[in-house]
Amino acid sequence: MTGPGIIDAHHHLWDLTARPQPWITGAALAPLARSFGVDEFTSRARAAGVTATVVVQTVCVPGETPELLALAAGDGLIAGVVGWTDLTAPEVAEALAALREQPGGERLVGIRHQVQEEPDPGWLLRPEVRRGLRAVAGAGLAYDLVVTARQLPAATAAAAGLPGLTFVLDHLGKPPVATGALEPWAGELRRLAALPNTVGKLSGLVTEAASGRWTAEDLRPYAETALDAFGPRRLLFGSDWPVCTLRAGYPEVVRTAGQLLDGLGPDERDAVLRRNALRVYGLGVPAPGGRPA
Repeated sequence: MTGPGIIDAHHHLWDLTARPQPWITGAALAPLARSFGVDEFTSRARAAGVTATVVVQTVCVPGETPELLALAAGDGLIAGVVGWTDLTAPEVAEALAALREQPGGERLVGIRHQVQEEPDPGWLLRPEVRRGLRAVAGAGLAYDLVVTARQLPAATAAAAGLPGLTFVLDHLGKPPVATGALEPWAGELRRLAALPNTVGKLSGLVTEAASGRWTAEDLRPYAETALDAFGPRRLLFGSDWPVCTLRAGYPEVVRTAGQLLDGLGPDERDAVLRRNALRVYGLGVPAPGGRPA
């Protein structure tokens, strides 16, 4: 990878001695059942040419986001935090304002909820959730969508109803990479991407690949569908570390992203790998050498 640096717009950190991760269950996720700290991540990210990152919440509890903000305040690499607050609560705006008063609160750039775990495929369209999303928009934050392919229609409807809020689709809506199928995922992705207030994350594809051997060519149809739907000005790169380690190490994830973007020119590659994250999340990150980004 060449150029002025990479922004990893999607990774996680957790300390199991401080906070459990109830979603880590079963043999398939057993390698994740340990703490993954900022020092371990930073060494891997910097070695791969990453110059700034966005850390993303993993559990829907009030205590995690202040912890991530505090980590961001003490670490020069973490430029943004996508945290959590209860969107169904009556005082979402006040909760967001309180988070911004926490140490590192100026690095709060977005909110996310584990919609993929909600049994109701229309959860995003509930009146109380829509009220909460309006508060997120009012606070000038983005909203990260972590949804499965079957929840994409509701995500599209939610984004269409809130044009003032930027919706960031994590992991491209988790396409069925392991089976090689494209539909109905591709059609639903295109409907979402047709809305100008939506952005996609080129992240998490390796995790959706079949266990064992996989190649960049297994992921290419999904990356090319997203590039065609969103365009290179509305895609962000994210490693999804450490979840990605179930299939690949950090260097391989970064290298694979470069391969998936090999049809783009230098300016478009830089947009996906760096500049789009600056714009979408409003990151206060100078370009290398101190020049404005």
